[in-house]
Amino acid sequence: MKKILLFFSELNNNDLDWLVQKGKKEIVQPDRLLIREGQVSEALYIVVSGSFSVVIQSQDQKELAKISVGEIVGEVSFIDTRAPLASVRSLEESVVLSIPRVQLLAKLQQDINFSSRFYRAICLCLSDRLRGTVSRLGYGYDVADSHLEGFGQSMLSNLELAEAKFNWLLKNVRGA
Repeated sequence: MKKILLFFSELNNNDLDWLVQKGKKEIVQPDRLLIREGQVSEALYIVVSGSFSVVIQSQDQKELAKISVGEIVGEVSFIDTRAPLASVRSLEESVVLSIPRVQLLAKLQQDINFSSRFYRAICLCLSDRLRGTVSRLGYGYDVADSHLEGFGQSMLSNLELAEAKFNWLLKNVRGA
C-alpha cells in the first residue's frame, strides 16, 4: 500500500490545494541525489513519477529500499530535524513535488487545523512503515494489500477517497 494514501486520507481539499500551490514540480535526472545522507534537506518530497533507491553511502551503498510513485520522501528528517541517515538517488528520470521546508513550517505554525491533519498523516505513514518493518524484519518491500485488513471500514473508505485525491494531485503536478 502506498504511504501517500494514508497521508492523503487525513488531508482535506484545501490542504491539497496548498501543497500544489506552494510545492514545486522538480524533474530529477537519473542517478541524481534527491536527499544526501548527513545533510539536512530543505524540502519534503512526494514522488509523482519514476523511482528512487534509498542507500546508506557510509556502508558501501547498502540499499535499504526502492521507492516509487506515491511515496513521501524526507518525512523523518522533517519531523525530527536531524540529518538523514540514508541517501535517496533517482534510478530513472523522475518527477517529485518539492514542498519547501520553510514554507511548510510556517504553514504548520499558522494553521493549527492543517498542522493537526498533517502530523496525524505523517504519523499514519510512519506507523505503517514500522508495522511493515516489524512484520518482515526488513525495510522497503511493498506491503501486500492483505495489510489493509487491519484497518476499520471508515479508514478503508478514507483510503478510497485518498486515492482520488492523490490522482487529482498527480494530474495537477504533471500538468504544471
